Amino acid sequence: MARDSTRTRVHAAVLQLVVDNGYGQLTMEGIAYQARVSKQTLYRSWPSKSAVLFDALLERSGGAEVEIPETGDLAADLEVLMLATVEEMTNPPMDKLLRAIATEIQSDDRLASEMSTRLLGPQLNAVTARLARGGIADPQEAVELLYGAVLHRWLLRTRPFTAAWVTAHVARTLRAFEAR
Repeated sequence: MARDSTRTRVHAAVLQLVVDNGYGQLTMEGIAYQARVSKQTLYRSWPSKSAVLFDALLERSGGAEVEIPETGDLAADLEVLMLATVEEMTNPPMDKLLRAIATEIQSDDRLASEMSTRLLGPQLNAVTARLARGGIADPQEAVELLYGAVLHRWLLRTRPFTAAWVTAHVARTLRAFEAR
């Protein structure tokens, strides 16, 4: 694995290159040049440009840990979480970076597995556990509904996000899983 200083330079380079030029223009040569490292150094630590980008995004986001409030009010806690999620996903530099990864995982099974294992799985498990502690009978299905609509709206750019929509979406999700 690359040394910390090298890793930091590579991460900064890949993030900046994608923001400036788009993922389609990204190359291992360009990353190496921007980071002032050899291609051999890159390939020793990352098998592909998508792996470099994913690693940089994981580092930038602080890893797989997600902070979920525990105030005793499940709806309010989920609103805070989902508003933060939407804010992160729609922030202009992050939006571009996440869209690049979302595109790549469609055809790169290894990257999709890494994304699921190292980032999405742990995050969704934490939210599922919070839903279970909040009394939701089927927390795995609830988390899919909670995130599914957000991802659909974001990926397809169907409509803009608003705080009112997030609040209503959380309420709809919780109503769908109320004990009957």
